[in-house]
Amino acid sequence: MKVLTLISTAIAALAFTMPAAAQDAEAALKTLKAENCTKCHSVDKSKKGPSYQKVAAKYKGKADGEAKLETFLTSNPKVKLDDGSEEEHKVLKDDKARANLIKWVLSQ
Repeated sequence: MKVLTLISTAIAALAFTMPAAAQDAEAALKTLKAENCTKCHSVDKSKKGPSYQKVAAKYKGKADGEAKLETFLTSNPKVKLDDGSEEEHKVLKDDKARANLIKWVLSQ
């Protein structure tokens, strides 16, 4: 009985030390294409909007990074583009896809 308790405790401890669910890169890339995000963004090059690497660098080490991107992708803000023009950023309505995409962007 003590061995079973020890094993159960070890498994529970391991579960708490694992990182939160990792992003699904394939699903994130599928979302980017489906939502036409690649029109303005790229992984490593700035287009009309910043690259995902630039976005990740901006929020690196900041506890509120995920929350800020969540707000950005749900509030339809006006964004100022490099050419000086402005446009409304598209809202990403699918909660699961949005959460995965945010984790993926921050991992770049």
